[in-house]
Amino acid sequence: ARERSAFVRAALEQGGEVGTFCVTLAFTGARISEILALTPERVDAGNGSIVLETLKRRKRGVFRAIPVPSKLIAQLRSVHAIRSCGSDPKMKLWTWGRTTAWLHVKSTLQVAGVREPLATPRALRHAFGVDAVQNGVALNILQRWMGHARIETTAIYADVIGREERALARRTWRSLEKALGA
Repeated sequence: ARERSAFVRAALEQGGEVGTFCVTLAFTGARISEILALTPERVDAGNGSIVLETLKRRKRGVFRAIPVPSKLIAQLRSVHAIRSCGSDPKMKLWTWGRTTAWLHVKSTLQVAGVREPLATPRALRHAFGVDAVQNGVALNILQRWMGHARIETTAIYADVIGREERALARRTWRSLEKALGA
């Protein structure tokens, strides 16, 4: 969670299209290619979500809606000049390729002080999944948000150790700790 927060702060400081790309990546847990495919018509302000096509499945046309903060939607609308009518709803928000996007994410992670081997877009996606589990998001919801076909794939994010495991354990102790006394 700490690295994700630092990443979002660094992205917001950077601003512009790189900033919106990185913040969208952090808030959705999506793959780089899924964010690169985002169009204005898939920024759903009415439902407060971003609709992504799941690109890792064998078949096309599998979409998922991921709830995001209204401030992120407002930022996307502002930076990318998205309007209810008037902008091309099918035009991609970012025109870069995967390599350029990967380099932008990597450099933003470095600015955020995230060290190797965690300074990768893949680690950012993993952090999204772990953070969601730690905050009580049900695995079936996380499965939908991440675009996994199988719940077993999503369950990997519940297999935490170290600090993350301790944080989960603390949540189960809350009701019992009072019995220990002050």
